[in-house]
Formats: sequence, structure tokens, C-alpha cells
Amino acid sequence: MKVNVIGAGLAGSEASLQLAKRGFEVNLYEMRPNVETGAHTTQDCAEFVCSNSLGSYDITNGSGLLKHEMEILGGELIEIAKTCQVPAGGALAIDRHAFSQIVTKKIEQNPNINLIREEVTEIPQTPAIIASGPLTSSKFADAIKVFTKSEYLHFFDAIAPIVEKDSINFDIAFLASRYDKGEASYINCPMNKEQYEKFYNILINAPKIERHDFEKGAKFFESCLPIEVLASRGVDTLRFGPMKPVGLIDKRTGEKNYAVVQLRQDNSAKTLYNLVGFQTNLKWGAQKELLQSIPGLEDCNIVRYGVMHRNTFINSPTLLNPTLQTKERQDLFFAGQITGTEGYTESIASGLLAGINMAKFLNNEPLLELPKETMLGALTHYITNPEHENFQPINSNWGIVPPVELPKKERKNKKLKGQIMADRAILALRNIHL
Repeated sequence: MKVNVIGAGLAGSEASLQLAKRGFEVNLYEMRPNVETGAHTTQDCAEFVCSNSLGSYDITNGSGLLKHEMEILGGELIEIAKTCQVPAGGALAIDRHAFSQIVTKKIEQNPNINLIREEVTEIPQTPAIIASGPLTSSKFADAIKVFTKSEYLHFFDAIAPIVEKDSINFDIAFLASRYDKGEASYINCPMNKEQYEKFYNILINAPKIERHDFEKGAKFFESCLPIEVLASRGVDTLRFGPMKPVGLIDKRTGEKNYAVVQLRQDNSAKTLYNLVGFQTNLKWGAQKELLQSIPGLEDCNIVRYGVMHRNTFINSPTLLNPTLQTKERQDLFFAGQITGTEGYTESIASGLLAGINMAKFLNNEPLLELPKETMLGALTHYITNPEHENFQPINSNWGIVPPVELPKKERKNKKLKGQIMADRAILALRNIHL
């Protein structure tokens, strides 16, 4: 039996590969390039849009544990990501173009996957996984709205600018990772108090791109706020957020900085770097003025400006089971950011689970409902919890996992707590029959 997968993003690509390796034929629909999203720049599968980082790879971190869980569950995209890795301290960052090209080639060459380049406007009446993402087309969004009998919730997502490395002034900028953790893989632009205040004044007075009428009711997602929104909360907010200077000292001078702008490698050739935490909706001319006010970026060449776009997600607590199967139809699953999971790692993981469970459903096997002690289990239980009164997107974090009891003297030891919770999750996963 064929399975229709709608959307060849991270979740849809992972789900398709999971089904294909279990012997199922897949029709994988992708509307690009015939229908553009306003955020994607290629027609490749599994394109990274906002950032090139999958977050921490440290197992004592929530996002890091989720990656290790995907490895145990047989994830396809996590293995590809590791082959495209670029230096990023303790994080798993990738050459985004190489990654999506490899995923696309693997899908195109898989005899069980038929990649169809056309827009879907109705929900298939045969087995399907909807992974159309936060940038679902308006026509298909209308079809989902009819099926769910509910209004959408919306939030905004923003993209950070990218600059050419050769245009950075390394007489001022320096290479380092925070607290010298791992390889010195970030470019750091230091600021003194006077320089920061100048930067801040430019930022809070910069003109922004006006939202369309249909976007004005949407909210921002807290972990991906535009830098101008963060700045509006107070003059020092950025210094305790994306521009915090702690653990970043230029060894050439030994001086402590008032604020630091970090840039992360964006491609394997080390020619492009994105500004960490600089998601923005400023007008492009204002972005150029702002970036060139940063010491070390006075003559930076901006190859991609920041943009903001509206994301869409369903009310998963009323619509989905923790297996990602819909309550209304047993042969219909949702996966990816449209479910309210926020983040690249989370999108891939939900596609992995949806693919596994669709295969189990078609084989008349019990579906896999992961224990809450695992990060993926905690995430799927959280987004499908019917007790939510104001459901908002969430990413992997220890706050959604059942706590562990530590001796009083160890309760503030986050590293130890994370290790114990990770060990518990890995043990639970290894006892699951796939």
C-alpha cells in the first residue's frame, strides 16, 4: 500500500525514508519550486531555513539527548547531518546546502519513494502523513482547517543575516568558543560600553518591515524573537541574551568585553557566517547600517538579509494522540513544526516517529507511544496533552520530562541531573521493541 507524505521538509523527508526502508511505497509531495514559501531559497528536500544549527550535541542537554534518541531509533537525517557537520563548539551545526542536497539525492534514488513536485490542496483519503510545515500553502491550510474544525494558531519566525567571512575585520574580531569549550569555532565581535550604546540606539530606532493584515494577529515564538523585540525590553536585555560577553575573552588583549556579537559558520567552505541570535524584521537598509555599526563588521558583505515570516501550527492537544496519529482518522498522522514542535531537531524526530508509527499501523502492529522519560516521548506527550488551555510551540527541554530526585547537595548540579535523566531515557528506549 502506498503512503502519501505531504511536504519534503525535515519531518516529511525523515518519515518517507523510514517508510521506504520498511518496504512501503511513498508518494512524497513537495510544492516547491512551483509554489514558493517566501522563506526557502532552493527546491531541495529538508532545507534548513532559519539557521544551520541543530543545537547542542551534549547528552546532558535536552536537545542533545533527543539526537541520541534518534540515533537509537534508527534516524536517517541525523546520520546525514553528522556527515555535513561544521565546527560549532558543543553544537551540531551543518553545511545546510550539502545536507539538503544529500537528502534530496537519497530520496530521488530510493526506489520506494516517488518525489512529486506539485501542490496538494486536499487531504488524501488514503494513508497519509501531513508534514507540510509552518509555511503550509493557503489552499492546503484551508483543507486542514476544514478537517480539524478549528482555527489555526499563528506565530512569527525570523531569520538571521549571513555575511562573508572575507569581509570581516580580524584586527578586531577574534575566534573563540564560550569558555574555550571545544574548537574555537565562533567569530566574536567585541564591544565596549560606548560601542554597545551606539549599536543599541541604531537598533531601537531602525524602521521595520510592515506586517500584512493577515499577519497582525500572530504572536512571536519566545525562543526565536527578533533582536529588535528583545531590545525593546530594556537596554541590557541583549547583553544577557545573544550578546552576552561571559566566557568570551580575546586572548590577544585579555580584556573583558561589555557585549559580544557571535557569528557561526554556515557552510563547510568556511566562507559564510550567520549572526547568532540576530533574527530580525528590520528593513534591509536598516540591517546594513546596524550590522556595519558592529566592530569588526564595518565593511561586511551581507549575502542574505534577515526576514520574518508567519508560521502555522495545529491545535495538537485536541487533534493528536502521542503517537502523532489523528484522533479522527487512524490512517492520518501529522509531523513536524505544524504539530507545535519547535526546532530542526524536533521536526526530524517527529517525522521519525510518524514514519515508524505509520508503518506499524499498516502492519497491524501496536503503535509506538514513547515513555515520558525520553525526550521525544515527553515532547509528543506535551504537545498532545488535552489539558492545555493556551497551547504554544515548544522545543526539547528538561522542564517537560518527569524530574529525578537528587540529594540536597547535588540539586543545583545541572550536569549531573542531565546525565541521570539521559541515562534513564536511553535505558527506557533500549527496552522498546521497534
